[in-house]
Amino acid sequence: MNPFPYAFDNKRYHTLAYHNRQQNCNTQKAVLDAGMTCPNLDGTCGVGGCIFCDGGSGGFTPGSHLSVAQQLAAETERIRRKRPQAGIIAYFQAHTNTYAPVETLRALYREALDTGADGLSIATRPDCIDDAVLALLREFAAEAPLTVELGLQTSCDATAVRINRGYPYAVFEDCFARLRKAGIRVCVHIIDGLPGEGETEMLATAAALARLRPDAVKIHLLHVLRGTALAALYARGGYTPMAFDAYVDIVIRQLELMPQETVIERITGDGDKRKLLAPLWSRDKIRVLGTIDREMASRNTWQGRLYSPDGLHL
Repeated sequence: MNPFPYAFDNKRYHTLAYHNRQQNCNTQKAVLDAGMTCPNLDGTCGVGGCIFCDGGSGGFTPGSHLSVAQQLAAETERIRRKRPQAGIIAYFQAHTNTYAPVETLRALYREALDTGADGLSIATRPDCIDDAVLALLREFAAEAPLTVELGLQTSCDATAVRINRGYPYAVFEDCFARLRKAGIRVCVHIIDGLPGEGETEMLATAAALARLRPDAVKIHLLHVLRGTALAALYARGGYTPMAFDAYVDIVIRQLELMPQETVIERITGDGDKRKLLAPLWSRDKIRVLGTIDREMASRNTWQGRLYSPDGLHL
């Protein structure tokens, strides 16, 4: 018998599918590239981007040469071939989607809602949400479902410097607190296998999130993609990707620390197969997901089994 309460199947963590069913919500994300840049690319706080960045996570979008409306139409057609009744969430994914003048952002978000989107999901950095942007987000959140997706990656500042993230953890904490106070849903992205990190740092990141109790979390595996600074480090022998068994183990241990109510929207990422150099085992997502499910059952564990409000139950 599955002891985890937030499941309708064998999953022992709080999946997005379960969350959506409980909310009577049948939605799918339409990934968009609004032609943004990033302060870690344009020189504002750094150049070159994060060490793993291949240009802004826009590889799965229709392309910034199209308008938001055109991209949304193409994505809606793709989604509804498989799910005809699905509602559409406009997912501003590529680069930093609050890094522009407020009126530019307003026009982009408005274009998405006015051309058929049922809600918004906005990927960004915590150092790119000032008071004016926060007020804009609050305005749109009052009109339609809205999630802000924050790229944290790690709570360890030494790692943040190593990967050229461009901001300290305190900036994330402040942004998260302001979004939470504004009543805005927050999904936090973390990455396992960052250079120089072992299980201590990866579990510390999970414990830090446990203290904050985010609405949702996405757990990613670090992919070595061709053309990135990480790929150059890997070629020199300066980086060793995570092994399959190590990744399965650390994800389970991170899930054990997370509050049960936090939705786990992802437990492995999608690397661009055309650019992926390592780890090649990550191409088989079904194997990764299935092994995590079986191993959690074998250990008789579940999300939140070791949760502590202070995040110190390591």
